[in-house]
Amino acid sequence: MLERLDCASPAPPFRLAANPKRANLTRDRRVAHSHNPTPVTASAGRPLRGMLRVPGDKSISHRAMIFGLLAVGETRISGLLEGEDVMATAAAARALGAQVHHDGPGLWRVFGVGVGGLRQPDGVLDFGNAGTGSRLMMGVCGAHPITTTFDGDASLRKRPMRRILDPLERMGAVIVSQEDGGRVPLTLRGPREAVPIEYRTPVASAQIKSAVLLAGLAAPGETTVIETEATRDHTEKMLAHFGAQVRVSTEGAHGRRIVLTGQPELRATPIVVPADPSSAAFPIVAALIAPGSDILIEGVMTNPLRSGLLTTLREMGADISVESEASEGGEAVATLRVRAGGLAGVTVPPERAPSMIDEYPVLAVAAAFASGTTRMRGLQELRVKESDRLAAVADGLRAAGVTCAIEGDDLVVEGGGGAVAGGGMVATHLDHRIAMSFLVMGLATRKPMRIDDGAMIATSFPSFLALMNGLGADIA
Repeated sequence: MLERLDCASPAPPFRLAANPKRANLTRDRRVAHSHNPTPVTASAGRPLRGMLRVPGDKSISHRAMIFGLLAVGETRISGLLEGEDVMATAAAARALGAQVHHDGPGLWRVFGVGVGGLRQPDGVLDFGNAGTGSRLMMGVCGAHPITTTFDGDASLRKRPMRRILDPLERMGAVIVSQEDGGRVPLTLRGPREAVPIEYRTPVASAQIKSAVLLAGLAAPGETTVIETEATRDHTEKMLAHFGAQVRVSTEGAHGRRIVLTGQPELRATPIVVPADPSSAAFPIVAALIAPGSDILIEGVMTNPLRSGLLTTLREMGADISVESEASEGGEAVATLRVRAGGLAGVTVPPERAPSMIDEYPVLAVAAAFASGTTRMRGLQELRVKESDRLAAVADGLRAAGVTCAIEGDDLVVEGGGGAVAGGGMVATHLDHRIAMSFLVMGLATRKPMRIDDGAMIATSFPSFLALMNGLGADIA
């Protein structure tokens, strides 16, 4: 009988700032992570055993707060991820006029102001490390007649925002100021009335698509987004959930056309946030590579546009079975059973990248333990995440004694057939997914793996260390 772990969301890691100027204090603490690093070490030990539920999905949690802001009435949210990234979005929603209340672990109420009702914020909207929150909120604010300044921590300040600003300028937004390359800190001034556009996304990015659609809510007529590779569709589903008129059709072999009718009255409605598949990826891979492991993970979202990692791991021979299926908040979820076993190298096609873009670092860890070569193709988007994840993953693999290469936008990993030396120190570059991926690796390497800083893990998975150690891991 597997022991069940109680992994309810912890209390928020910091208090929501009533005044956004106070939020700068939290950013100072986050930026300080790079100056006061917290090294963490993972060692091989016992098999992982138990039943668990990972925190709520980060993508849906961001959107839940944003739609709560834009709806009329009270939106009740359960299962919200209470990591630093989502708390930054909650603080921004409050600064823009919403009333945001925390009722207990994962339970929140948002009293929205409606589309067109945003308040001019008193100070900077500080998003810390939250790329999703900042980019989606740029779409919201850039279509309203207010002036907003966006900023973040040292990592966010390196991330490109031009891809969001280009369509917003076409819709009438004015870029008052920006750092080189369209980076934060930047200031947007929205138009009196946004202009609806048809926009073809230059890269497969749910953040670009969502920013344009959220801006389109404030525009009359129809706003259309065309993507040649379908990306996660949480925004489209939530638009319909709150009463907007949105039509989705196929576009080409792999793409979609999304048409939104602007200026709706969004009506508050309850949201249940399912467990995050990107967070579930870490215990899944850990159980696959740590000999003798056998775990159950409850309520994992299995949206096909987010399940590329499961598809790939099964192609590699992973022992992952579905124990039960259900629906939460309009999303398909499942309880997964994961058991350790041998893996074989595969080629991951580039068109799969949008459905697993955040999972490539931990997939690379699985590939290191597989037999043969794994080639992950078309990873250009990894270069513009919280870090240059493509380079960071390769450096981490080499620190563990794994042979790998970057060939153009492909990552090629030579697997050790279950044996990886380990013993290295990995530079995380303030990237939570790099940090967690190489701690997972250390649970099965011959020598422990060490990361230079684990503080930023709280941005997406505050309970990571406690959850993994509860399964039997040795992470300290």
